Amino acid sequence: MVQRRIAVIGGTGKVGKYIAETGLERGYRVRMLVRDPERVHKHLEGVELIVGDALNAESIEETIQNCDTVINTFGQPVRAMPLYSEVTKLILSQMKEQGIQRYIGVTGGSLTLVGDRKNLINRFGAGVFEILFSKMMVDKRKEHDMLKQSDLAWTLFRLPFVYEGPEQGEIRKNLIDMPGSKISNRDIARFLVEQIEKKTYFHQTPFIAGN
Repeated sequence: MVQRRIAVIGGTGKVGKYIAETGLERGYRVRMLVRDPERVHKHLEGVELIVGDALNAESIEETIQNCDTVINTFGQPVRAMPLYSEVTKLILSQMKEQGIQRYIGVTGGSLTLVGDRKNLINRFGAGVFEILFSKMMVDKRKEHDMLKQSDLAWTLFRLPFVYEGPEQGEIRKNLIDMPGSKISNRDIARFLVEQIEKKTYFHQTPFIAGN
């Protein structure tokens, strides 16, 4: 049986490193794009590293080549010029060229879409983000619109506050409102890897949260 291979973009971030770890534990081969290989934990020795930049098409091409699934957890400093849509655009273009279908990404729970029914607190929080981080939110919507126009098997999960911590248990899911205020990075990693083989949320943007 041929092992399936995952490509992880943003592998040295708060969530990406645990996606790589979980992927290895579940029997996947894992390839990860990193800018600084020194930041990769020693226990990820089984991961194939591609040293490059997420804004470089050749780096993306090399990272996802012969992969079955791309998981994008690209992150950047809050005050930096938003680049999420640019990175996603490069990934989707290379996936189409290489015939890779499954894309899993993450974004913030502050992203509000048509059909959402957020409660008062979540609407207030989203409104604050729209004021304080307006450029980022414009870019996040651009990223979502790009995915929506794609015919790939994509899912974009919306996250609450992410904290460093162990797995807590079952993940709560909701298509129209954030079901909780926080989630551990290890819970996200486990959940995203589990979605590789599932079709439950194809072409959707669910909210997820921890217990």
